Amino acid sequence: MIDHLEHEIAGPVLIVGGYGTVGTALTRLAAPLWPLVLTGRNPERGSHLGSENVVVRTWDLNDPAPFTAKVRAVISVVNDPEDRVLRAAVTAGIPYVDVTRWTTRLTRAVALASLLNPSAPVLLSSGWMGGVTNLVAAALAKEVGGAREIDVAIRYDVNDQAGVDSVDFVDRLGLDFEARKGGRPVVVSPLSDTRWVDIAGHRTRVARLDTPEQFTLPLTLGAETVATRIGFSSNTSTTALLAAKAIGLFRWGSGERWTAARRSLLYSPGEGGTAHIRVDVKGRNGERTAVISDPQGQAHLTALGGFIGLQAVLNPAARAGVTFPETMPEPSEALGNLARNGVTILTS
Repeated sequence: MIDHLEHEIAGPVLIVGGYGTVGTALTRLAAPLWPLVLTGRNPERGSHLGSENVVVRTWDLNDPAPFTAKVRAVISVVNDPEDRVLRAAVTAGIPYVDVTRWTTRLTRAVALASLLNPSAPVLLSSGWMGGVTNLVAAALAKEVGGAREIDVAIRYDVNDQAGVDSVDFVDRLGLDFEARKGGRPVVVSPLSDTRWVDIAGHRTRVARLDTPEQFTLPLTLGAETVATRIGFSSNTSTTALLAAKAIGLFRWGSGERWTAARRSLLYSPGEGGTAHIRVDVKGRNGERTAVISDPQGQAHLTALGGFIGLQAVLNPAARAGVTFPETMPEPSEALGNLARNGVTILTS
């Protein structure tokens, strides 16, 4: 199995997972700017997206059959457990964006990409909502003279449209993770350290969750403490999740046999909802808060994170090597891009 990608400056952008829930939203954002190739396991699912500017192909990452294409950039919006997409893009010197890795896979991607000595930008943008959280934290940190503490609170709308990958985090709720507190590493238990937070006018109970920005923000912004918590628009869902944690479901029920039971706690996608995130940053010069709201939902907001990432790696001034969203030269410009696409960011 040797996938073969070639860099072609005038070629299409390859969206791996381009006709899933997030991929469809990303395709609609990107199609006016670049020709696209969309891939996935079942191309008939993406046939409605095909056009003169959009080609739909098969690339099943679980199938050893090799994939070949000539493209200008690659963005992965599906899990890449064997690093096939990452390896093929970096080896070929193709600008690359990834928005779907959880923390342990992100750290592996950093190591692998670095060892491959990339000659093009490699943007690992898997912080919550395609790195949107990272961008907002970086913008606030700039306003307060650097970040000392960063708190992220997510309100997950259970009525929102969602792909099955959107609740992958449920499978890791039985695994403790490392974060930073007061400049020191600490081991955190998922769904611990609960608190009530006002998120866009909604009083929401939130609890700790393992997310990649808790790994990257201390490295990139020098934050001494970073904590991400999640709560749900349905108090019943939050209560059920915390009860499942209390009885140990995520530890004794961690195998494949219990996957459906674990995911049924959250995965019941509806017709649509609003994505809300609150980001609080404390620095040398005070505190700032931003509340991010996308009425088009979490898939759209994640796709916007990926879209901003694509624009960044295709910028002629972009440097080769591994980067993260918060290291973009001007995060405030990215926030303007969010606003132009219907996202509100209220700061205080």
